[in-house]
Amino acid sequence: MIQLIPGRTGLCALHKIYWWRPMTWKTPACLGWTTYRSHGTWSHTGNRRRRIMVAAGAGLGVGTILIYGNHHRKAAEPESPASTPGPPFPVFTRQEVAHHDNEANRVWVTYGTNVFDITDFVELHPGGKSKILLAAGGALEPFWALYAMHNQEHVLEILHGYKIGELSPDEPPQPNPEDPYAKDPSRHPALHVNTLKPFNAEPPVELISENYLTPSQLFFKRNHLPVPEVDPAAYRLRVQGASGKTLSLSLQDIKKKFPKHEVTAALQCAGNRRGEMNAIKNTNRLGWNVGAISNARWGGARLRDVLLKAGYKQDDEGHVCFEGLDRDQSGTVYGASIPFKKAMSPEGDVLLAYEMNGEELPRDHGFPLRVVVPGIVGARNVKWLAQITVGPEESQSHWQQKDYKGFSPSVTWDTVDFSRAPAIQDLPIQSAITEPCQNASVSPGELTVKGYAWSGGGREVIRVDVSLDGGKSWKVAKLTGEEQLPGRAWAWKLWQLNTCVPAGTKELNIVCKAVDTSYSVQPDTVKPIWNILGVLNNAWHRVRVFVEEE
Repeated sequence: MIQLIPGRTGLCALHKIYWWRPMTWKTPACLGWTTYRSHGTWSHTGNRRRRIMVAAGAGLGVGTILIYGNHHRKAAEPESPASTPGPPFPVFTRQEVAHHDNEANRVWVTYGTNVFDITDFVELHPGGKSKILLAAGGALEPFWALYAMHNQEHVLEILHGYKIGELSPDEPPQPNPEDPYAKDPSRHPALHVNTLKPFNAEPPVELISENYLTPSQLFFKRNHLPVPEVDPAAYRLRVQGASGKTLSLSLQDIKKKFPKHEVTAALQCAGNRRGEMNAIKNTNRLGWNVGAISNARWGGARLRDVLLKAGYKQDDEGHVCFEGLDRDQSGTVYGASIPFKKAMSPEGDVLLAYEMNGEELPRDHGFPLRVVVPGIVGARNVKWLAQITVGPEESQSHWQQKDYKGFSPSVTWDTVDFSRAPAIQDLPIQSAITEPCQNASVSPGELTVKGYAWSGGGREVIRVDVSLDGGKSWKVAKLTGEEQLPGRAWAWKLWQLNTCVPAGTKELNIVCKAVDTSYSVQPDTVKPIWNILGVLNNAWHRVRVFVEEE
């Protein structure tokens, strides 16, 4: 028996068949449980697509075809049981959906309580195949929240045509009361997770250079300890005064008593691109790709103003030490320090930030208050700020004394002397390719190469060179970004090169290197700068891609 939904041109030839794994849903009692296999076959009526469902099982007989044409209605119109032919949709768990996370095994996604198989749409996605596959096996909502153009009737109507089932209500997870990470905030599913506890993750390469200001959900997450829960009404920042008296400031004190200042600044972890160092010799540390860097607009009080309020003078010397509210089970808190001159410089733009991209700081990024030290390694930008002290010595924290330092490739864990290496402050010139991705396939003809570039210490990126042949020849990319003051170029530059793939090319070895106002340039290889901590990798970034046959 074949039930067809009338269309303008009728049923076209069935041109493709993809078998999905069996899926079961409950049918009326007289039929019991029926197993259905659903084809990825389509009939075309004008510009419409209709799903063809082939039922095989008890009660309906093999070969029964049901074509669901209800997506011809407006997507916002609620469905009624009478308007949908055939049995109800099958029910899937989120775990079952997650199983379908690649084209070989079909690409399933959820939206609301519905489940969709979008495998046949992947190649048609206007935003590119790689971006839509980021949602494979999970929910569309976190991605559509970043791209508001999806929230349109015709987009929902297209999606509706790919519906295959309903989502089973999830049982809420039962947190382990003894788990110090149980109350960590939820995170965006697109993030590539390096460790869960503590949470360390970076955005997928395809999304890094999509926005000049990185959305907070996709801003890389670098936590050393559990994320603290802080009551903003009870919060107090303790600042040791020059006279020894402690200044106690509420969040409202900081917002009302000190002028608000804003600065656009990139933060980069010292371990950005450590994965390339691990490929040479494993450092046994987080294997970051190129995403441990992000750019945001920060708002808050100048640290300089707060220190002046606490009685310090412009020409004082020493170090400003910070402690966070994050702590381990032994009570050890995260700490770091910066030179006093950086903290007090009117051009240093060091903030006690309570805003990120015009909104309240998210928990993962230091709510309610954090230090933002533009041009300085991310490890000194202490989050969940609890205390500020000034003294002649650097912070005695482990992360200041026994981590985030650079060494010669010859230094081993048997010979390392942390006291002989200065703590990293400014970072060197850096750039990376974000599009196309490693081992991607590109079409012959026009090619767009994208990426980011940044240098520490306020040095502005003045040029990015790109090579398609491993460094034999070079082209200059176009830079984009905000205008920045000399010596205060805290934000990254995004760059793009529109070029052509030479005829007959089968493979491209794309390389980028950046130059800053000091004419510092990236080294060409990783091996000479390898070190036991896997930090400060700023070698030429290389991506190999394959050219499709014409």
